[in-house]
Amino acid sequence: MTEMFSATVLLFLIMDPLGNLPIFMSVLKHVDPKRRRVILIREMLIALILMLIFLFAGEKILSFLNLRTETVSISGGIILFLIAIKMIFPSHESTTSGLPAGEEPFLVPLAIPLVAGPSILATLMLLSHQYPGKLSHLTLALFIAWGLSMAILMLSGMFLRLLGDKGVNALERLMGLILIMLATQMFLDGIRAYMKL
Repeated sequence: MTEMFSATVLLFLIMDPLGNLPIFMSVLKHVDPKRRRVILIREMLIALILMLIFLFAGEKILSFLNLRTETVSISGGIILFLIAIKMIFPSHESTTSGLPAGEEPFLVPLAIPLVAGPSILATLMLLSHQYPGKLSHLTLALFIAWGLSMAILMLSGMFLRLLGDKGVNALERLMGLILIMLATQMFLDGIRAYMKL
């Protein structure tokens, strides 16, 4: 049960819905508000399908690439650490701007890489490899993290009004700090397992 809770927190932090709020708003700013909800649901469902594929096929992908758990754990820790650093010290260059009027996003950039990015796909592969007998718990953890992210993004306007830019930035930095601790733990677990070999 504790594994499921920590997996849910980890997946939610990597999805980073609060950090993605301004980008989602920017990409969809020219889209009609009613259509915006449809696009958001569609993109989130595409991301969920992709994440489920990686969760269930993760073990097979790792064995096909002949990667050991320790390797994935150490590299996963490094990737998460870098993501957390970006969350705490964001660059001021906005990489995603609003799409031209009348154009709507499909698959890129909302579903991939903002929600189902390389980091979350690598983490899902790692989790499926670490807990092969607990795929049902991991699936539930993924659904909870995805559901929370979906709720935050659906209520994006309200969140941005309530928190303001500074509030969203402060929350994202706090999530980054928690993610740094989780990344360090993952890295140390990989090193410890490697030392025992």
